[in-house]
Amino acid sequence: MTQRNRTDRRHRAGAAAGGLAAALTALALLAGGCTEATGGVRGTPGAAGLRDPYFPRLGNGGYDVSHYALTLAYEPRTGRLDGTAEITARATQDLSAFNLDLAGLTVDRASVDDAPAAVNRAGNELTLRPREEIREGAEFRTTVTYRGVPEPITDADGSEEGWLRTDDGAVAVGEPAGSMTWFPGNHHPSDKAAYELTLTVPAGLEGLSNGVRTARRTAADGRVTTEWHMAEPMASYLATVAIGRYETATGVAKGDGDGDGVATGAPDSVPVLTAAERPIADATAPLRGEIPEIIARQTRRFGPYPFSSAGAIVTEDGTLGYALETQTRPVFPAAAFDRTTLVHELAHQWFGNSVSPASWRDLWLNEGFATYAEWLYTEEYEHVPARTHFERALAQEANWAFPPASPPTAENLFDPPVYQRGAMVLHMLRETVGEKTFDEILRGWPAKYRHANASTDDFTAYAESVAGRDLDELWDIWLYGEEKPDTR
Repeated sequence: MTQRNRTDRRHRAGAAAGGLAAALTALALLAGGCTEATGGVRGTPGAAGLRDPYFPRLGNGGYDVSHYALTLAYEPRTGRLDGTAEITARATQDLSAFNLDLAGLTVDRASVDDAPAAVNRAGNELTLRPREEIREGAEFRTTVTYRGVPEPITDADGSEEGWLRTDDGAVAVGEPAGSMTWFPGNHHPSDKAAYELTLTVPAGLEGLSNGVRTARRTAADGRVTTEWHMAEPMASYLATVAIGRYETATGVAKGDGDGDGVATGAPDSVPVLTAAERPIADATAPLRGEIPEIIARQTRRFGPYPFSSAGAIVTEDGTLGYALETQTRPVFPAAAFDRTTLVHELAHQWFGNSVSPASWRDLWLNEGFATYAEWLYTEEYEHVPARTHFERALAQEANWAFPPASPPTAENLFDPPVYQRGAMVLHMLRETVGEKTFDEILRGWPAKYRHANASTDDFTAYAESVAGRDLDELWDIWLYGEEKPDTR
């Protein structure tokens, strides 16, 4: 996500909150009930929250999700969403109960391995109690059927995320917690999964999502159903849906940074699908058409493209106030659809989407790299040295409000230091270790943690291992330092 398009979106602290005391009480009661349940349940409930430094209630413990199958039908006229979520997971403990994050929507029924499960709601926590305990290591399938009018999450500054209604459809975006407004899940970036999404919309509209579109069919009544396959792991905040009167275009990008697709396992070519709402389709077509070449350039710098599809979705202004790096298909309001922002969001496919943060404290690894990708792009193709961007950022006092690796609160996660000082860390690393070693880090980092999660400690250790030297002084000043250094 581009920081300069986030000025109305910096305060996120309330996104994952809600009903803490009620949730704890409900879990305590539920735990007791599970212990005495028929069948001699001996497991314990999974944790209601993963204790993230900024969103402690986000996500859930006791299981790892491997796959979501979401079946959605949306009626723009009423705003009603009907959904079924089939979630395949593996227990990481003996489970008597477990939680899913879900905001607002009504649950009609739930089952675990086809047997009805008891359901309890407390704030944004949906607690399911299976008929029989789930043994540690066992794979299980949870099905939740739900409905309602999704309500977006409003941040402290008035910006919104989640399911955002438009005049004739909707746009769904989720950083950091908005995806819980339209499907139940384990909504923390540390639990990534593959996705299948089937979306049905009224006649005349298009339904778009992440990954590869595997089917599109029209029913006798004109309703359009599309199916989407996201094979590579995805954090839930990167899931998206766009519904409206869109025009689409296709292309092909070079995906293998080494040129043969054999050694890396990356495809030689990647299908590109872009979409824009009809009133802005012609105006945005030229830049959308540049996406294959931008991806090809980035593969040469960052290594093989990490996914099996690519593209972009551009909406009319008025609903979405920022661009977001939704996996394989970033979403842009028309006002933010420019080349610099496009470079930033496409770079996130390597830095943030494939290599995802271990916790929200590690967000600078997303935004610092994507911001530095902008600097590299202008250096290589517009003849503006990255050092020029560094010096401009150095002079801006807002960038010294706090260290990029230690935002003081959740409200500060999307402030300038995370983006600009994050990029400055990388530039100082480049000047410290030299071009050859830095290029090795730039390509090696997304290769080492491809489709995984990584922390700041993982990155600093990796950089030092490639450089073959201790870099504590660099980290102490630029990554963790409170004061602006004297560089004269």
